Amino acid sequence: MESEIHYINRSGWLRAAVLGANDGILSTTSLTIGVAAASTTREPILLAAVAGLVAGALSMAAGEYVSVSSQSDVESADLQREKAALENMPREELEELAQIYIQRGLNENLARQVASELMAHNALEAHARDELGISEITQANPLTAAFASAVSFIIGGFLPLLVAIFAPIKDMIFYQYAFSIIFLAFSGILAAKAGGSNIRKAVLRICIWGTFAMAASALVGYIFGVHTA
Repeated sequence: MESEIHYINRSGWLRAAVLGANDGILSTTSLTIGVAAASTTREPILLAAVAGLVAGALSMAAGEYVSVSSQSDVESADLQREKAALENMPREELEELAQIYIQRGLNENLARQVASELMAHNALEAHARDELGISEITQANPLTAAFASAVSFIIGGFLPLLVAIFAPIKDMIFYQYAFSIIFLAFSGILAAKAGGSNIRKAVLRICIWGTFAMAASALVGYIFGVHTA
């Protein structure tokens, strides 16, 4: 029999990488579109793209590290509380674990036997997994998430920067939108394949919301922009 392929072990870095790449494409493109709508020269557009790329990558890395660190702190605190409860109230914790298995469909005797054997093997691991929902696969890793987010943002943001460099200034908004939709669709395909999810749904979702964001940015540029000669 062929072993099943699962993708849950990729969830930590994949979420950060997908978020970073999409945000890199979308925020940099939206920024350049907003500036292009208010400018007739290339320099302000390039400056906005570069500034957005650098600031966005650093912001994404810092934000991801802080948020995932907070999640990790919560998990660590819960594990410490669970460890203390196991030391002080082992019988109550055994009963609690048995009740979890009963609720999942095991009969009472089997549930208590399973709980007893799992706690004899590794009590904290059993309670972390089945009571708290924490496992090695899903546990937060701040550094991995921050690195994946920053690198993917730079890669994603570099694409609209290239468009800003080479696209005709007259049709900059059109080129930015057209290429960003292609980039976003490709990003959605990669994310869906890496995560084993529905490709069509991922592409449609990211392209629709990306279009709204870029349209809003262009509108702001047209309304509030000061055109430069």
